This record gives sequence, C-alpha cells and structure tokens, in this order.
Amino acid sequence: MSTEQPVFTPRETVSELDRYVIGQGKAKRAVAIALRNRWRRRNVPEELREEISPKNIIMIGPTGVGKTEIARRLAKLGQAPFIKVEASKFTEVGYVGRDVESMIRDLTDIAVSMVKSEETARGEAQAARNAEDRLIDLLLQQARPNSPNQAPNYFAVGPQGQPEAAPVSAAERESLRQQLRDGGLDDVEVAFQTTAPTAAPNFEIIAGAGMDDMMSNLKDAFGNLQGMMGGAPKTQEQRLKVPEALQALILEESEKMVDMARVIELALDRVQNSGIIFIDEIDKIAGGSGRGAGGQGPDISRGGVQRDLLPIVEGSMVTTKHGVVRTDHILFIAAGAFHESKVSDMIPELQGRFPIRVELDALGEEEFFRILSEPKNSLVTQYRELLKTEGVELRFEEDGIRELARVAYEANTRLENIGARRLHTVLETVLEEVSYKASEMSGKTVVVDGPLVSDKLGAVLEDEDLSRYIL
Repeated sequence: MSTEQPVFTPRETVSELDRYVIGQGKAKRAVAIALRNRWRRRNVPEELREEISPKNIIMIGPTGVGKTEIARRLAKLGQAPFIKVEASKFTEVGYVGRDVESMIRDLTDIAVSMVKSEETARGEAQAARNAEDRLIDLLLQQARPNSPNQAPNYFAVGPQGQPEAAPVSAAERESLRQQLRDGGLDDVEVAFQTTAPTAAPNFEIIAGAGMDDMMSNLKDAFGNLQGMMGGAPKTQEQRLKVPEALQALILEESEKMVDMARVIELALDRVQNSGIIFIDEIDKIAGGSGRGAGGQGPDISRGGVQRDLLPIVEGSMVTTKHGVVRTDHILFIAAGAFHESKVSDMIPELQGRFPIRVELDALGEEEFFRILSEPKNSLVTQYRELLKTEGVELRFEEDGIRELARVAYEANTRLENIGARRLHTVLETVLEEVSYKASEMSGKTVVVDGPLVSDKLGAVLEDEDLSRYIL
C-alpha cells in the first residue's frame, strides 16, 4: 500500500464529500467504493492484484448537479493525480485535433508536478538550512574581497566599517545566523552566482492528432542539448538584498535535493495505480437514435473517438516523455447529461468498460438553499469573505437565502436548466451594486434579506425576455 495516500472507508469518504456536495447520495457511495477498492487491490496477494480491474463509473445527470465536483473532491481525498477532459474536444486519429492518448500524457505531467512538490516540501527544512549556510558563506566571503576563491573563515568589521581578517568561531557564526533570522541583515546586499535556465528554441508546430506533445518533447531535447555535448551549465550573477537572496538560494537548494529519477518513478506508479480521469460530456460522442458509427457526417468521428478511447479504458501502453504508462488500473469516471442520446448508444465494448452507472438527481429549491448555506466553501461564504477585504460586513438572513434559492430554481424552470451554476448568476446580480461600491463603504453592514432579493430580481424574473438576458 502506498504511504502517500490517506485511507478512507467508504463512509468516511461520503462524509467528506457531504461537506462540499449537497445530495447525490448514490453517486457519492459509488465513487467512495471505487476509491476504497484502490486500497483493497493493493492489499490482495500479488498474483491476483493485476487481475483486479477498476470499476469505471458513468454519472448521468443534467449540468450543474455536482458531477465534476464529486470527481474532483474524490481525487483530493485520495491524493491522486486527477484530470478533467471533455470528450467532445477529441477527434479520431487522422483528423485535426487532440487524440485520446493526450489525456494520459497530461495526467502524467500532473503526477510528476504533484510528486515533485511533495518531495520539495519534504526537504524544505534542510534546503532552508543549506541556503542559510550558503548565504552566511557569501557574506563572509564578501567581507574578504582579496580571497574570493577561498572558503570563508574570517569575518569582522573594523572601526571605520571596513572588513578586516579575524578568526570566526562556531559561536560567532551562529550569532550571524541569528542576525540573519532576526532581520538584522535585511538591508545588506549580497552578490552570488546562480545557474541560468537554458532557453529552449522558440518555434511552433501546428500539431495534428497524435502530435500534441511533440513541441514539449522537442523543447526538452533542445534544452538538454548543451548537457549532452558536455558543456557546463551557464551561470549568472545576481545582486540582491539578503531576504530575496535567501529565497533564491532556498529555491536552488530545493531543486538540488529533488531526485528527478525517483520523482518520475513515483509519479508513474501513482498514475498507473491511483490516477483518475474524469471524461465529461461523453454523451456528445454517443450516437443518437438512428445514428451510429456507420452513419454519415460527424457521427463517423464520434464513433472513431469511441473506438480510440476503448483501448485506453480497457488497458494499453501509452508512451509519454516521462516513460511508458499502463492504463489498466486508471479509474475512469465519465459523465454526461444524455438528453439526446442514451448510454446504450455508445459502442457495446465501451459500455462494458463502465459497469457502474449512477443517475444524479436534478436540484430543487431546497437543494439550492442547502448549497448556499451548508458547504464549507458555499457561495455565501465566498462573497462574505470577498467583501470583508474592503471592510464591508455582508450578512445573509435566512429569508434572503431562501429567496435566492427560489429565484434560481424558477429561472432554471423557465429557462434552460443549468443546475447550481444559476446561483452564481443570481447572487452576482443581487450584489453587483454592493461589489461596485464596496471600496467606498468601509465599516458598513449590508443585510441580504428576502425584500432586498425580491427588489433586485422581481422585475427581472417577471419579464421573460429580460430574465433570459440577465439570468
């Protein structure tokens, strides 16, 4: 079992998801079980481990009901590499556009960045200590201008403020370190050498399908050309105040401490065994009634995307710039509204790779009220904290929140149903004037209650054409 991942029981996962997503209990249970099965698989006998495939999920429901948020929060809970892609952006191999393998390459890049950040954070304390030592050495060396190439052993300041040679004890060196930490040297400038990054050639390739990461690979190749030819990395001199110099040195020391070979090894393992790919709008590549892969026009491409996607979901080898990635145990979560098509309109082989299907519920007025008031990151909390930065206290009364929920639900009923995303528009409309004048209202309190919401939105909701334009 990977020590990088916290282990949640399905009940704990659902409880965590409840803090951010209202309702949708069936979908939460399905993804919670899928996450727990990752841990279970890693603890079965090795000879059986490779035989256990992830139970991929299709979430069916209208836009704005929480499909993406559930998948995104699941990835955070599992500390897993996560990427969201839109199925409608991919094209069949042979057409101009992105090919489906690019999602694996992008996921691998995300995993490498994630593991590198973790490794950097793990060595942060040692990197800071090393940077302090280097900075103290530089200060000492700067005080001995006649011996720039020697290791500094002396530091003293004469009566006229001029540096002069004097032995420095360990205690005195630690005293200088304390001055550095206390800010006593913040106004001192120090000169030091840093490694200059090698600039990759600036050119573009208009990539067709299957070539979308070629530019990145070529830049890497040219960026490493100097090292391949045996040349030393270029250095450049910087002259900074001590605080800025310390930060620059910490960054350089952190880079030195990260073993990129180990980072890539861990990242590839994490992608292959813990990666999650969320494929949104999968219904857009499913043929509707009377249409199919054998039809005409765009349906040919849609069927082709499904056929290209199938081996990735089934399990195949994808070459990335970091190495070969096996997709056998990546968890795929697909989602779509399926208004004009059905899951059964997808090719049978692809349907079979998504054995778990969950239908999400449309959101009603009560769900909107809970979305505004319960989650840790609710819109009400976000707006309150935003205006607090201007010194304005924003207070939401319960009748105000209920009226916001009612208006959002009614707008979704009359107009296109965009789910909880309607709440953003409604709140922004109500608070537009306050947000505009907030910088002139420091110290004031704004109460958002039912009458205020009705006053701001009543006329808009009554006028069908106006509501289409504004809401």
